[in-house]
Amino acid sequence: MLIALPLLMIPVVLYNIVVLTNGLTGAGMAAADATLREPMFSIPMASGASWNVGSGDLILFLSLILLFFELLKSTSSRKVAIVNHALSMILFVVCLVEFLLIRGFATSTFFLIVTMVMLDVLAGFIVTIISARKDLDFGGA
Repeated sequence: MLIALPLLMIPVVLYNIVVLTNGLTGAGMAAADATLREPMFSIPMASGASWNVGSGDLILFLSLILLFFELLKSTSSRKVAIVNHALSMILFVVCLVEFLLIRGFATSTFFLIVTMVMLDVLAGFIVTIISARKDLDFGGA
């Protein structure tokens, strides 16, 4: 039954942990954006520049990878896929409410995560509708 859980829940939970731990320590919700942008490590490039990678970048990278696997899961026509689509829709609503109503969630990083969750919801429903139409399209025309 764990396959029914949306994989994009992982980056949403990670983002919640980063934002809420900064908000609870007294640093304020404005510190969440600074924490997400603060470089965790730096990678030297061939051009001589230095690529600074922050925790927000890593969460977005993880989100993109998980979105790929969610899109692959959406092509399944098993009954558990319907539960996955419903849970993805609930996750999207929760993310949208957090983005609109909670101060620390109004960042570009979280907006991109919300967009990925929305694309997962849309892809899941569209793929399910198209595959259901193909399953029912057995009559001659």
